[in-house]
Amino acid sequence: MANDYFQFKQFIVRQQHCGMKVGTDGTLLGAWAQAPDDPCRILDIGTGTGLIALMMAQRFPQATVTGVDIDDAAVSQAKENVMESPFSNRVTILKCDILQLEDTDGFDAIICNPPFFVNSLTCPDEQRTAARHTVSLSFENLAHAAFRLLKPDGIFSVVIPTENRPNLEAASRMEGFFISRICLIKTTPQKQPKRQLIEFRKFPVYEINIQEGIIEDSPNVKNPWYRQLTEAFYIK
Repeated sequence: MANDYFQFKQFIVRQQHCGMKVGTDGTLLGAWAQAPDDPCRILDIGTGTGLIALMMAQRFPQATVTGVDIDDAAVSQAKENVMESPFSNRVTILKCDILQLEDTDGFDAIICNPPFFVNSLTCPDEQRTAARHTVSLSFENLAHAAFRLLKPDGIFSVVIPTENRPNLEAASRMEGFFISRICLIKTTPQKQPKRQLIEFRKFPVYEINIQEGIIEDSPNVKNPWYRQLTEAFYIK
């Protein structure tokens, strides 16, 4: 079936065994998140298909990328996607609870498209529930793990529904994070932002960089901002 895989310019993402398929959230984060220009180490928490890990490997050719997930099927799928990509020598996929990950060197950039349904009904599909609901990774645990694993001058980036930002922001602030950059995502110019891309650092910034991004100007007409952000990945 066509929806079993997604063809990008430089790699293919197969997804038939993953609870969460390729979507706009992950693509936005993978195209927007920053990392140091120098050779660096990048961590993708809850890697799923490996999409964001592969996007970061493409954008930062001097980086090594580690993707972690707790789901066996997702880990197997991500490994397959990495092995078929041009970046297999720089991307590693691990089956690991992020709270148990041991790393003494630290990461320069940490990326996460976290589970985002809080206090909502879970679905019968346990794999999809783990991928979508915070029962598998609370914002408090995510912030704690990211702060522990991030280098002092590192960057922690997430994509989150607008209504969940207060929960993530509070958890991150308790750990010692400060917001440095925000992008408010609108599906169309007339609608309110449904998603937010948020960047955290371990030190306060003089001024938070806030911008707005729009996906479509009208049905099937992509906004120039979105086209420019994702042009290195989408075939059309």
